[in-house]
Amino acid sequence: MLKLSAVAIIAALGSAAQAADLPADLTWVSNMDEPLFASPEAKFGGTLRTHMASFPQTLRSVGPDSNSGLRHHFMDGVPKLAARHPNTGKWIPQLAQEWAFGDDNQTVYFKLDPSARWSDGEKVTADDYLFMLKYYRSKDIISPWYNDFFTNKIEDVVKLDDYTIAVKSVVKMTNDELMVQINLPSNGLQPRPEHFFKPKKDENNDGIDDNFVRRYNFKSEPTTGPYFMDKVKKGKSVTFKHVGKDWWGYSNRYYQNRYNVEKVRYTVIRDSDIARKHFEKGNLDTFGLILPSLWHEKANTKPYQDGYIHKFWGYNQVVQGAGGLWINTAQPLLDDRFVRAGVTYATDFDGMIANVLRGDYARKPHGMGFGHGGYDRSDNKAPAFVPELAAEYFAKAGFDKIGPDGIRVNADGKRLSFAITYGYQPHTPRIAYLKEQAKQAGLEFTLNLVDGSSAFKYVLEKKHDLAFINMGGGEIPAYWEYLHSANAKPQTNNHTNFRSPEMDKLIDSYNKEFDLKKKQTISHQIQKMVSDEYLIVPGYMVPYTREGYWRWLKYPTPAMTKQTDSLFSVVDLATFWIDEEEKKATLSAMKKGKTFEPVTVIDDNYKL
Repeated sequence: MLKLSAVAIIAALGSAAQAADLPADLTWVSNMDEPLFASPEAKFGGTLRTHMASFPQTLRSVGPDSNSGLRHHFMDGVPKLAARHPNTGKWIPQLAQEWAFGDDNQTVYFKLDPSARWSDGEKVTADDYLFMLKYYRSKDIISPWYNDFFTNKIEDVVKLDDYTIAVKSVVKMTNDELMVQINLPSNGLQPRPEHFFKPKKDENNDGIDDNFVRRYNFKSEPTTGPYFMDKVKKGKSVTFKHVGKDWWGYSNRYYQNRYNVEKVRYTVIRDSDIARKHFEKGNLDTFGLILPSLWHEKANTKPYQDGYIHKFWGYNQVVQGAGGLWINTAQPLLDDRFVRAGVTYATDFDGMIANVLRGDYARKPHGMGFGHGGYDRSDNKAPAFVPELAAEYFAKAGFDKIGPDGIRVNADGKRLSFAITYGYQPHTPRIAYLKEQAKQAGLEFTLNLVDGSSAFKYVLEKKHDLAFINMGGGEIPAYWEYLHSANAKPQTNNHTNFRSPEMDKLIDSYNKEFDLKKKQTISHQIQKMVSDEYLIVPGYMVPYTREGYWRWLKYPTPAMTKQTDSLFSVVDLATFWIDEEEKKATLSAMKKGKTFEPVTVIDDNYKL
């Protein structure tokens, strides 16, 4: 750490600030001594052949239809100012070489890497961050979420010199929260190339083309990452090409020996089974095997038996969002805590995992998720399936009689029956298992399959009794959207419809607190209340990646980090490589009928 003094302290951020206006005695951090996780044995070259289910509707990274496109190549998977080390969790440099925190709990200062370049060769400077703010706030990009985030979360971005910026948050936060907000993969502060987005027409004078959406619909933008879009065959494929061995990022020790393939080709194959057959013929290099049926049943064909295709199962500790069975407390009977407790102990997620999912998945320890470090209670443990205890709670709620069909009834003859809403047909056997097990407690679950996105809309409208949903999650838990009374209404993510002045007070305190230890203590109190009120029956999580791959794909030992989400993806950590000599030898062996020993690799270094 290095301390620098300056002449004056910034009284208020403004775009006219100069380098001499840096606050005095800033402590600059770079964390350049964390352990490496790539392999010096990695080789550069080759083309990774993979697939996608549909051709993107746009090449834009924001605006209409961008979520279903290739945004991860232009935004989510490219460098931010800094990133978490995938094992130690410390912040390490990306586009910024070092950073320092202001004493206002709102401002972070960054010194940019002067070697950083766009994929078209232009320099990355502070001006690209100033333009970024205009870009994300512009109505022309037709992206209300980004308009809101960069207006109501980010107050200002200030240029101090060509390679120094200050980022100010609207609200006070802990230093760690500030870094998370600034460097989120999906919406972190990422420079935008002003030299590329030159407006032909700008009636609003915000520097953004008034016809932005149409003009850039199929124009691939430059990136700061190692890959740029090289070829597009509409409806058929897209190919990304590496900038080259002189990519600016390789001057950063954490980027060395990563992003090793020269090209990545995505071929459109709409049917997953057809894609799997192409993979087994050698037309694709890798194929995901997450589903138990794929791993245990279908990944045993001749190419696997002959050792041409290997299997990899690697565990991670990626953050898991809230999820399981969300209990709608606004529905009749479910407003009774005893009934909710009974539902919780009558729901056999552990049995589902063991019997339907072959023991592959893991139980989520709490309904609000897992992997938040000190924000999670150390004693979080998912409730077990105890039908006898469930029956006791149901009796306390007045359901003390058993009907002729084995389902409990109360004095008014009301049956103890609730519908589980879900949106994916392959989940039916899972829900059906819960239904059968719940009968042991005299509880009836009915299956309410609502197809696809309509299921989530159904839940947003708060029409459900119980919702079988897993939400995404960030490393710092979000509670307001899920639990605050302000969101106990339609079109919000408060899927439990829970209202509690006590919970509201805790959440408000949590959101305002910027002392880390105090904030984590409040988080523990919120999680305890969620458990005590029986709002969400904790479901399952998939803390691993499973992939089939041809034997010429190589990776470090160990292959996994805590945060490896996909081993063979160039928008994840990308520590793998293609061994061209091994590929030639394998193809030659196949022609001659030579086989190898079957290989299954299990990397359980980070198994929970």
